[in-house]
Amino acid sequence: MESESITSVLKEKRIFKPNKGFVREAVIKSRAEYQRLCKQAEKDPEGFWGNLARELVWAKPWKKILEWKLPYAKWFVGGKINVSYNCLDRHLATFRKNKAALIWEGEPGDSRTLTFQDLHREVCKFGNVLKNLGVAKGDRVAIYLPMIPELPIAMLACARIGAIHSVIFGGFSALAVRDRVNDAGAVLVITADGGFRKGAVVTLKEKVDEALKETPSAQKTIVVKRTKSDIVMQKGRDFWWHDLMVGASDKCNAEPLDSEHPLFTLYTSGTTGKPKGVVHSTAGYLLGAMITARWVFDLSEIDTYWCTADIGWVTGHSYVLYGILANGVTSVMYEGAPTYPAPDRIWEIVEKYKVNVFYTAPTAIRALIKLGKEWPLRHDLSSLRLLGTVGEPINPEAWIWYHEVIGKKRCPIVDTWWQTETGAIMITPLPGAIPTKPGSATLPFPGISADVVDRNGKSVPLGSGGYLVMKKPWPSMLRGVWGDSERYQKQYWSDIPGMYFTGDGARRDKDGYFWVMGRVDDVINVAGHRLGTMEIESALVSHPLVAEAAVVGCPDEIKGTGIVAFVTLALGNPPGDKLKDVLKAHVAKEIGQIARPDEIRFAENLPKTRSGKIMRRLLRDIAAGQETVGDTTTLEDYTVLAKLRQEED
Repeated sequence: MESESITSVLKEKRIFKPNKGFVREAVIKSRAEYQRLCKQAEKDPEGFWGNLARELVWAKPWKKILEWKLPYAKWFVGGKINVSYNCLDRHLATFRKNKAALIWEGEPGDSRTLTFQDLHREVCKFGNVLKNLGVAKGDRVAIYLPMIPELPIAMLACARIGAIHSVIFGGFSALAVRDRVNDAGAVLVITADGGFRKGAVVTLKEKVDEALKETPSAQKTIVVKRTKSDIVMQKGRDFWWHDLMVGASDKCNAEPLDSEHPLFTLYTSGTTGKPKGVVHSTAGYLLGAMITARWVFDLSEIDTYWCTADIGWVTGHSYVLYGILANGVTSVMYEGAPTYPAPDRIWEIVEKYKVNVFYTAPTAIRALIKLGKEWPLRHDLSSLRLLGTVGEPINPEAWIWYHEVIGKKRCPIVDTWWQTETGAIMITPLPGAIPTKPGSATLPFPGISADVVDRNGKSVPLGSGGYLVMKKPWPSMLRGVWGDSERYQKQYWSDIPGMYFTGDGARRDKDGYFWVMGRVDDVINVAGHRLGTMEIESALVSHPLVAEAAVVGCPDEIKGTGIVAFVTLALGNPPGDKLKDVLKAHVAKEIGQIARPDEIRFAENLPKTRSGKIMRRLLRDIAAGQETVGDTTTLEDYTVLAKLRQEED
């Protein structure tokens, strides 16, 4: 990591205050209330988190709130608790018993609704299925399923009996499954005959069969019948989910677990090709997911909430499942592609289920912008009262489209910054309290000590770019990397001593608002100025003909690094050399000559993960004329790379 500061060039002055009608009903109603919570947390952080933790149901009270030996934290030491109990059982003694917990929509149009009582029964039965197959507390269970109800059922059942789940995203290859099963030492794999995506069947069982040829720890599989595809079932190893559930008892006590018992591991990709298993605890993670869900999404008893993320990613863990059910709120799940069979599938679902709170990725928003506003305008979206974004910084023009076209200028937008490693949202507006600025995640969640610092850990002046860090431990923080404590210390705690380094660059404006500038790895050093790619991308997307842009650096003999922009145009706009010049001039006008792209390449699509993040690392290889190296298992569509290389030739 270089020591120079990061130059911030994005200029955004628009401010949107919460509307008075929203504020009246909000969970956190004013800036003063937000500041009071922040001061309370700063003065007595342990007392602050301890008071919130008392809302959970504990099997045994804790003896000590925090034990901190940098870089290792233990929260609620000595306490015993169960996540499944807190997401399900405690609601059964209330009116929520017969309330919808999960509303599921399959891509072909089939659907299921599970009340909290229904979900509890299925989870208990599957908990007994796992125990009958020999799964014990502390065992790892790999889950490789499409977005179907059996996925959250399996996760909650693991949590109930103390097994540690490792959800593997359903778009991963057999090789990726093998590596993750082996790293975790999983004893069992839960999969399906297949899932539906863009009208086609995604073959999952075949990939598991291939992976299990080299996974000595995994001796059994459970298979959900979803697509009714022809698959091979190996006698003695493979079991049908429905067969096992028939005779299973629906009585399964929730195991009291130590507060620090691992709830799950979740693998994130690395450029080296070796994935790392981020470990999250039981109590601290649940508390973080629950309280952020309630305050950030302003949840109420009557809300129908939809996060479009796949549960294979941390957003799905925290804000499709655990954080939402812990609050007793109805969560919508959708199996398939957001634009199948037509570009308005998302808006059709919002209208069908009268969704109130909608949480999605900036990449999805930009893709929907590209398709045109006529698709959402076909639907009644009046049920929406709050919108959210997650996954990467949202450029201001996409924010404005989201605000105007989807939110009809009345729905607050919560632009949230967090990571797999943080477990829960860290920087975000609280929608009834904090005025928002397009492109800014605004302010830290109460109790989160975020800062922007230089290489030596010193806070940089307001307006300057630097490194985004966390200075104090928080309950939902990762507890390590599975089986690799050295990697945990080196990756997160070594670059800036004594602080958790997020890997992102950021700046704070005169109001203290945080503007995340993207991964430090994506910073471009142009003639001595270190520029964040997100800001140049935002300038490009602010042009009416541009739907999406990704900016990378390329070696340049004079400037050290040149700026190469990959641009996807809105539908119906032809590319051409004249437009390249127009866009270069537009960037220079918007943010300055220093950020003017040296080269613009038009691309029909950009290489992305299935979670929607642009893989800039691959674009850097293409821009430099190099072969692609490192891990590409998260790439959704490999043909995108081939097309980009053809255009280069």
